[in-house]
Amino acid sequence: MESGAPKSIDKYEIVRVLGSGATSTVYLAYDAFSERQVALKLINSATLSDPEHGHTFRKLLANEASLAGRIVHPHIMEIYDASLSAERNYIVMEYVEGETLEKYSQPESLLPVEKVVEIIFKAALALEFASRHGVIHRDIKPANIMLCANGDIKIADFGAAVLTRSEETQVVGVGSPAYMSPEQIRQDTLTQQTDIYSLGVAMYRLLTGRMPFEAESNYGLANKILNDEAVSVRSLRPGLPLRVETAVATAMRKDCAERYASWREFSEDLAEIAELDLPQEAVSETAKFNTLKCLPFFAGFADIELWEVVRISVWGRVPAGTYLFHEGDDGNFFFILAEGEVRISKGSRSLGSHGAGHCFGEMCYIKQSTVPRSATIVTITPATVLKIKGDSLASATEACQLKFNKAFLNILVGRLTQADSELAGVH
Repeated sequence: MESGAPKSIDKYEIVRVLGSGATSTVYLAYDAFSERQVALKLINSATLSDPEHGHTFRKLLANEASLAGRIVHPHIMEIYDASLSAERNYIVMEYVEGETLEKYSQPESLLPVEKVVEIIFKAALALEFASRHGVIHRDIKPANIMLCANGDIKIADFGAAVLTRSEETQVVGVGSPAYMSPEQIRQDTLTQQTDIYSLGVAMYRLLTGRMPFEAESNYGLANKILNDEAVSVRSLRPGLPLRVETAVATAMRKDCAERYASWREFSEDLAEIAELDLPQEAVSETAKFNTLKCLPFFAGFADIELWEVVRISVWGRVPAGTYLFHEGDDGNFFFILAEGEVRISKGSRSLGSHGAGHCFGEMCYIKQSTVPRSATIVTITPATVLKIKGDSLASATEACQLKFNKAFLNILVGRLTQADSELAGVH
């Protein structure tokens, strides 16, 4: 532990300092009760007693604290706990290994276009989830989006959030001026479209390394946001797909009537861009997520559970004539056919063919062990398949496992019904 850092703060054992600023210090801490590492943001006492800004800081802290346990999404940094008292004020958050996207907002360190589209797509779905729970972030920017060590993202810092279902007067004039929507600058009533605008600005910067509007003062910046048109992203990064430029421009429309009306509209455009306009050497997470949403097998799965399936599955594209497994082989994984067609046979008898959405080999999970395959499965067209190990699913969240159990039960009922029909036909 670093010199000068407290040994503990309430029940949290302090490990080390992660970072510090004018208003707070963030520690890596250990919660022995929950047996997990956390990030603890301790607010400096001078910040809250400041005669000019102390009330605003306290309001923002209360805002963030009120979200503890309220917004749980794979792409939102979860808030676990908070303390607001005369002695100490802190927020306890999910600890995320990684760095903010600020690093990748400079011309010399831009991410590939397909990675930017994937990041913005995930952020759009996460912010849609937040808006459905009555939360508008109000401070979306690259510095508030974490790029995790595993390549995933987490949206952080909901201190400036508007709680749309709250009857309390909201703090105005907060957020990062360069990313503010025209309506935020005018202090109009805000909707999810203000976050759509800010995410559009973040996408602009991640693609070009530049801000759409720059000025020497906040007044000059506000005037440009309200009245000027931004230089197109393709003029700053030639070779970008036209649809990428259109998506950024639509997200950043000054008139809300011309902007994306909903997160769903924005995310659908991003999904199409990822599928149709970007390199397809590998299946992107965006494409995987949207493929799952279209498969009947996953009809009962929520977005959170679909992202979990993306994380625990291995995807591959295989040519026609590929054997997924042979009868009698031992296996501890199952397949779901995402695209294409396969033929099933047992011994010398053909059991017919199946298309996208069908699951094969799930008994390894149902029996919780390696089991011999009861049939041979071979692709008869080029196919996209996702493979899930039984132990990977067994370690998934209870909600995700429950959805799989229901889907497997439907499969078994269908097979029994079909077998009954065939037996009735024989007699």
